[in-house]
Parts: sequence; structure tokens; C-alpha cells
Amino acid sequence: MLEVETVDYHTAGEPFRIVTAGAPDIPGATVRDRREHARASAEVDRVRRLLCNEPRGHADMYGCFPVAPDDDGARLGVLFWHKDGFSTACGHGTIALGAWAVESGLVAAAADGDTDVPIDVPSGRVVARVRCAGGAVQDVTFRNVPSYVLARDVAVDAGRFGRVRVDVAYGGAIYASVAASAAGLAVDPAAYGDLIALGRAVKAALEGTGHARHPSDDRLSGVYGTIVFDDLSDTAAGPRQRNVTMFADGEVDRSPCGSGTCARAALLHADGRLATGRVLTHDSIVGTTFAATVTDVGSEEGRDAVVVEVRGAAYRTGEHRFVLDPRDPVGTGFVLR
Repeated sequence: MLEVETVDYHTAGEPFRIVTAGAPDIPGATVRDRREHARASAEVDRVRRLLCNEPRGHADMYGCFPVAPDDDGARLGVLFWHKDGFSTACGHGTIALGAWAVESGLVAAAADGDTDVPIDVPSGRVVARVRCAGGAVQDVTFRNVPSYVLARDVAVDAGRFGRVRVDVAYGGAIYASVAASAAGLAVDPAAYGDLIALGRAVKAALEGTGHARHPSDDRLSGVYGTIVFDDLSDTAAGPRQRNVTMFADGEVDRSPCGSGTCARAALLHADGRLATGRVLTHDSIVGTTFAATVTDVGSEEGRDAVVVEVRGAAYRTGEHRFVLDPRDPVGTGFVLR
């Protein structure tokens, strides 16, 4: 009888399932190495499928295995997973992990003020800055690895949507950005099916091209998600956009997507629309919001790069003990999309 315990959160509407007991050992000298082991391990993948697949999860489920950090400079390491495998970055998950680390007592925090929780993820070291007031977590600011533009104005064949032009940027994972209007759509729940189809078509068109390659580490290569966005009227503080991110194979992010928000910030900074200290108000398809700022400008991989901080909030939704009865003919479950 396989048993796995989890604590579940949501960040801006997007689920995040943290495994607290029952995960197999995942060896590796670094978190990035551990991800490669997890991708190749049937034992590890069995637990991922159990927690992601129906009837215990669903096609848009997300979660993680906490692991040891690369060194003493971080409080924990983490392997992010979804229905199709293991991702290199997850901003909404980092926000949830910050809240969980403080609320569970893993990291001691002052009743009032900020507490930094450094976390090693496959794309590098990130920080969850947890703000508390009156002993309760109020919000979390996710400080990402440097983000940068990879390609601009790339023409791709998006199938029934025709040829569209996309920008490609890195925010811990590689994202393609396309304006919803370019495909005759809007970021609206009523267009859910069409948005998924567009996201899949753009990702498929870019796979195997040079635009999908990380400049220095092929373990970070591959277009992880397609960001479809509406450009809204700017606020006094900075630009405002609404987006929906389709990652993996048609999986839909309910939040504004943390690492995707960083990729969008890199593009907007390059366009001169998001100067240091200005705020990108980034709305999701379900109406939740992240606030992103460029806090530093430099270079990475020979490109102009920005360090982006994304503020959001995560809330615990439950604590669970999942079991797999060996007699169960459904086993680790199934995925319907």
C-alpha cells in the first residue's frame, strides 16, 4: 500500500501540492542533477503520476518534492512537477513554498516584517521573501534568477490560427509570448479551448528550433510554456496586462504565472515600458493578480538581463494522506484533457 502525505496550497488560484512524506529518495549533487534523476526514475515518476493524475489530481495539477539544497546558502531545494514531468522553474510554487516554510515552522520568522527563504530550484537559486503581520503570512515576493530576451518577432505557423509572430524569453524556463489579438482571441474563460489550442500550436512550432535552446545548459532547453496576453491600459505605476500561460502539453496556469511574469517583464523592459522600480500589474485568466518589478539590470549569457521580483499570495487548502491500494485497477490514474 503506497502512502504519500502532502500539504496543498493555491497561489492566485493555481494549485501547488507539497509532498511531505512518502517520496522516494532522489539522489544528485545539485537540484538540477536531481531533476535529471527524477525524470529517468520509474519509482519517482510513479509518485508524480499518483498525485497529478485523476482521481487524486487533474490535468492542471502542480506540485513538488522538497529535496536537499545545493549547499548551506539555501534553506531547501525543490523539484517541481506537473502532469507531463518535471519543470525547471515555478514562480507560483516558490511563493507557496515560502508561505509553507514559515507556516509549518520549517523557517523561523518574526511576527512582523520580512523573512527571506532562499530556495534552490533547477534553474538556480531563488528567494521567497515572506511578509508577516501579527504572526500571519500576508504575501510573498518571489525573487527570480536573471531573465532575458532570447528572440523577437519570430514568425510561426499556428495551425488554424494562421501565422503569428511571437517573442521568446527566459525567466527560469523558456516562454513564447503571443498577443491574443494576433489569433483573433482574447484572454477570457469563454475562449479556454481555443487558447489551449493556440498555446499547443505555438509550442509545437518552436520545438526543435534554435529559439527553444538555452544558451549554455541544454537541461534548461525546450519551450516550457506559451504566454497569450492582452495588453491593457497602463496604470500610473506601469504597464498592465492579462495573460494565460499554457505549459507542458496544454496545461493551463490559473495564476498569472510567476516565472512567465518574469519573462514578460524582460520583454517589457527591453521595450522601454518597464523601467527599474516601475510595476507590471499582471492579471490571470481567473482575475487574480501578481505585481512584478525590475530590481536590477545586468547581463546573463551574454545578453542584457533583469532581476525581477514578483509579489503574490498563497493559501493552504488542505492536508492529505493519499494511498494506492494494490488492488486498484486504475492504479496511478489517468489524465483527461
